[in-house]
Amino acid sequence: MSASGSIAGEGSDLRINTTLVINSKGGSGKTTVTTNLASYFAARNIPTTIMDYDPQGSCLNWLRLRPAHATRIHGANAAHQRGGRLRSVEMHVPAETRQLIIDAPAGASGLLLQEMLARAHCILIPVAPSAIDIHATANFIRDLLLAGKIRARDARLAVLANRVRSSMPVYQPLERFLSSLSLAFLTRLGDSDVYVKAAETGVGIFELDASVSAAERQAFMPIVEWVDGEQKPRVDAKVIELAAPAGLKAAAASAGPKGTAAPVRASPRPAFSWIQSWARPGR
Repeated sequence: MSASGSIAGEGSDLRINTTLVINSKGGSGKTTVTTNLASYFAARNIPTTIMDYDPQGSCLNWLRLRPAHATRIHGANAAHQRGGRLRSVEMHVPAETRQLIIDAPAGASGLLLQEMLARAHCILIPVAPSAIDIHATANFIRDLLLAGKIRARDARLAVLANRVRSSMPVYQPLERFLSSLSLAFLTRLGDSDVYVKAAETGVGIFELDASVSAAERQAFMPIVEWVDGEQKPRVDAKVIELAAPAGLKAAAASAGPKGTAAPVRASPRPAFSWIQSWARPGR
């Protein structure tokens, strides 16, 4: 059974593009990316749904703030329910949805992580430019690259820098981290008050006046183009196609029956140079 079809009806997965915005480290700006990506598509009258896995419900709260004149974005609550409410009902995605964007909670692991990965066609990983965030994200990406669910679905993965200060446009630890992955990044999103002001009123930067949000729109467009498949990765784009690395192809060849993940052994591991450079040994 397909991931999208299991939510929105049989066969609908062929029409829904599902983007997972995720990072195990909190504070990377996942909700900012999710809401602005959703509002871009909605503003262009593309039926859009946000699925919020975060118990804090930040995306759902943002949806409640949306003004009456704004294009409707459906909200699906994927957080585990209390008080007898059926999670399957709360997670409903309308059949007409064409863009499904998932906001993942920090620290997701195990079955919850596998559930989200099983739905995703595109995986966006925002990373804040600090040494702590970079190290945590390096370990997280390593785990994703070794995950059988990603190999099985040939999901695409991209990294973007978020909350980058204008006083420090080039942050060397972040650049070294991305270079060690043999990736470039989709874009840098600045630490701008425009995102805050938009969020407070339930809109996205593409729904604000262009004169107010021109710089933010320009920075965000590479994300939209990559998710929507309108633009092939540039030579300097920090994007990885997860089905491509030879190490992963060899691992996938040893996978079990279709739809099942191959067991991940402690050794040998795919020889990603960035693991030695950034991930904690023995993790």
